[in-house]
Amino acid sequence: MKITHILTLFLLTACGKVNPPVKVFEPSKLPLGKIALPQGFKIESFAEGIKNARSLELSPNGTLFVGTRGEGKVYALRDEDGDFRADTVYTIAKGLKMPNGVAFRDGHLYVAEVSRILKFENIEDNLANPPEPVVVFDNYPSETHHGWKFIAFGPDGKLYVPVGAPCNICESEDEVFASITRLNPDGTGMEIVQRGIRNTVGFTWHPQTGELWFTDNGRDWMGDDEPACELNHAPRDGMHFGYPYCHEGDLPDPEFGSKRSCDEFTPPVQDLGPHVAPLGVEFYTGRQFPEEYRGHIFIAEHGSWNRSEKIGYRVMMVKLDGNEAVSYEPFATGWLDKGDVWGRPVDLEFLPDGSMLVSDDFADAIYRIYYER
Repeated sequence: MKITHILTLFLLTACGKVNPPVKVFEPSKLPLGKIALPQGFKIESFAEGIKNARSLELSPNGTLFVGTRGEGKVYALRDEDGDFRADTVYTIAKGLKMPNGVAFRDGHLYVAEVSRILKFENIEDNLANPPEPVVVFDNYPSETHHGWKFIAFGPDGKLYVPVGAPCNICESEDEVFASITRLNPDGTGMEIVQRGIRNTVGFTWHPQTGELWFTDNGRDWMGDDEPACELNHAPRDGMHFGYPYCHEGDLPDPEFGSKRSCDEFTPPVQDLGPHVAPLGVEFYTGRQFPEEYRGHIFIAEHGSWNRSEKIGYRVMMVKLDGNEAVSYEPFATGWLDKGDVWGRPVDLEFLPDGSMLVSDDFADAIYRIYYER
């Protein structure tokens, strides 16, 4: 770089005009040897030191956007040399309120705070000097209990935004709670799409049918083994998945179950473990993994917080036959090691080569899982 360019960058940075990239990759300090994977699979660090790494969104140009919950920051990671390790990280925003959700469309980055959707326009042209965000929508509830949001654009081009229940278990007068909503990219036309969903922090669409699939976190304080968390399928709009009246398809809630029958609601496709906290969910559509993994669902389980024996802290796979689940089995385990926790998977994203990225908000890391013949 020429001396004049270096001086200009220094002056702009000193004046707060430029957000220079920071080198992020160093040899891993994490015990990745503890992660158990099927034969032929390997795990390595894509990036470490990404504080509270949560939702992931990969742009077509290869920028990995990362939301956080407790940090209030949004990051952009770049792997410039193609070695499957992030070379640099940009801080796109800071001081936001639980900016968990990130989504990318038409060159713009959308970020979900608790009550607002923000848009950073033409973000990849301005990673070192991010623009002030445009407020797309600011009328979501301000309650922080289950207030952090995963967001994604659907096949219809609309932005889908969940609104979790403002409690462990309750009925709410405001129908927007315990739902999935959607709106146009410009913030107009907000509507409720699905109801009876306690807290989904991960959803996706079937690669062939375009139908919605999502995880849901079951309620607390019904004991160690009830209720199960859920994987759900919504083939049409306007469905109800039971909360707060019914859990796991056929288990009435002890407080609200007498008000409505479980028969009224859509049961889950798969009961997951109790209190495993399923978050990110993705269909595998790549070609790198062997044939038996293609077209099935992977789920990041964040892990239990109040169970007497911890459970979760893993990546699971649900095999499907059409829309029916035929198995629910471990894919990557070991973040829970003899009762001790050193990592908590949050979200999944797939790279163009077919390998899997996994974010971890406890170890402040992003991993890459790949298959090597």
